Amino acid sequence: MSLQSLALISNWPVPTAAAAVVRADGTVAGSHGPGGHRFALASVTKPLAAYAALVAYEEGAIELDEPAGPSGSTVRHLLAHTSGLAFDEHRAMFAPGQRRLYSNSGFEVLGDHIAKAADMSFAEYLRQAVLEPLGMSATTMDGSPAKDGVSTVDDLVRFAAELQAPRLLDPRTVTEAMTVQYPGTKGVLPGYGHQNPNDWGLGFEIRDSKSPHWTGGSSSPRTFGHFGQAGTFLWVDPAVGAACVALTDRNFGPWAVEAWPPFTDAVLAELAS
Repeated sequence: MSLQSLALISNWPVPTAAAAVVRADGTVAGSHGPGGHRFALASVTKPLAAYAALVAYEEGAIELDEPAGPSGSTVRHLLAHTSGLAFDEHRAMFAPGQRRLYSNSGFEVLGDHIAKAADMSFAEYLRQAVLEPLGMSATTMDGSPAKDGVSTVDDLVRFAAELQAPRLLDPRTVTEAMTVQYPGTKGVLPGYGHQNPNDWGLGFEIRDSKSPHWTGGSSSPRTFGHFGQAGTFLWVDPAVGAACVALTDRNFGPWAVEAWPPFTDAVLAELAS
């Protein structure tokens, strides 16, 4: 049975939209819109890059607590947005671990660090470590590991299934990625203002008690995922055993702030029923 709630994307003020829900057992609970249409992901690229970093960690190419980025920073700091690097500049604004400063440049430094360790471009490492094994043949990342991914709902459903029942990583590594790193750290959640605390795992934002937020009012505190400035999001809610992907071709703005939470609440209500 397809989820009726997914049809709500038809009302979004966007040229093109597609969405799907995948359960923890890998079955697709429903989809709506062109599942094979390629959309720019913007920051929804980061969870893919983070997953590749975790594969590199398990393969022994890197360690989470080895130095990377500005002085005193580690791979873990870069993944958790606590390296102190500025949003879009390779310039340190704070000492590592002091503040949650959301940083595209931090993910670019991370990509360079892994490329050096693996002796191949980060885009190629991502392809070999994550995209190819999961059958994500329509997904590419040519450019920044922070924001230059392009993918489809069909491909991201495969990734969302992997996040819930890992095959590429030890489940303990995935649990660590979904656990708050540097608890109590405050900072700004882009588009949603100052949050105290601004909880984050290893490359994945953790909902906890953040308000306002891009997920639903009924989303569990354990919900994790990411949204992108391209009008895209992916969340996983372990409390309901399901994940949702929604991709559009209209930049994030007031329309998304208004449309996304009731959409997520409708999906969660339908899953619960």
